[in-house]
Amino acid sequence: MSSLAQPLIDWHKIHGRHHLPWQRNADPYAIWLSEIMLQQTQVSTVIPYYLRFMQEFPGVDHLAQAPLDSVLALWSGLGYYSRARNLHRTAQILRQDHRSQFPSKRIDLEKLPGIGRSTAAAIAVFAFGRREAILDGNVKRILARYFGITGYPAEKSTQNKLWQLSEQSLPTHADQGRIQSYTQALMDLGATVCLRRNPVCTTCPLHSDCTAHKNNLTHLLPAPKPRKPMPEKEAILLFLVQQQKLLLRKRPSPGIWGGLWCPPEIAVDTNALTYCQQQFGMRIQSTLKLPAMDHQFTHYKLRIYPMILHVTTPTTSSDDQQVWLEPSMAIHQGIPAPVKKLLNQNFIVADNHAMQMDSHE
Repeated sequence: MSSLAQPLIDWHKIHGRHHLPWQRNADPYAIWLSEIMLQQTQVSTVIPYYLRFMQEFPGVDHLAQAPLDSVLALWSGLGYYSRARNLHRTAQILRQDHRSQFPSKRIDLEKLPGIGRSTAAAIAVFAFGRREAILDGNVKRILARYFGITGYPAEKSTQNKLWQLSEQSLPTHADQGRIQSYTQALMDLGATVCLRRNPVCTTCPLHSDCTAHKNNLTHLLPAPKPRKPMPEKEAILLFLVQQQKLLLRKRPSPGIWGGLWCPPEIAVDTNALTYCQQQFGMRIQSTLKLPAMDHQFTHYKLRIYPMILHVTTPTTSSDDQQVWLEPSMAIHQGIPAPVKKLLNQNFIVADNHAMQMDSHE
């Protein structure tokens, strides 16, 4: 057994996490759902979403047959919405091509939308007991510190080295029956002990052989991403109000917020009144500018300038890509997190509701 495997497995018996909702059985569907949700998202955030998803869509067929809007509505607020779209598409593929069954081999799992090498390996390990190496963010951090790997983990050469070390550190074939405990131990150690900031090295089962710990390099490893200025963008969101209802439009997919319902968005140098007249044939009676809101995506920052505009011209539309909804109904659709926040702040609060919806009529 590798130098990592035995101490990690022993540590996990006592200190590991054993009661997470998706650990209750080896159901590939439940494991797949949890692994997708856990991508770039903390366990504490994922658990309530996971429980709601399992209640609403308890199996592949339920998810495959559900409207994408329903899936996105349940996902709303969890972020990285391409994950939800990929979940839905994968469920449909499994139903159509695999009799609603998951492939058991990593190489076949990787062919499904939204399942990369590490996620496929995790599903293969936990659902089917396969001997596969994972390399999520936690594992990269553990291996970089333990072996003293100095490069930025996302760089190709460094990532290849980490994959090699991850594979070399697996329990031997003779100990394959312990692969699940080992893999979960890696995840748990990275989440609870080998933290990005202020790791608790004194309780780590690997500290005596850890290169970073022995050489006081823990704060330097893994190497941070080379700094580049975060691009900034700006946009105006138009909260069009007519007869106590708001206009929402479905965003094109793919793209940021693809498939979600959102107020119309325009560039900051666009005249809102002219846009509404030309785009929708609407006449606007009054406008109200709300305070700007900042929202950060992975690769850029977005400054949102919300505007409430009261529509006087009756509007009808057969376009299935837009809908008029009361705010109390809109809040339950698949909408982006900042839009939900703006609705809650400006339309949902009972005392504020009448003020914002009616004061400018």
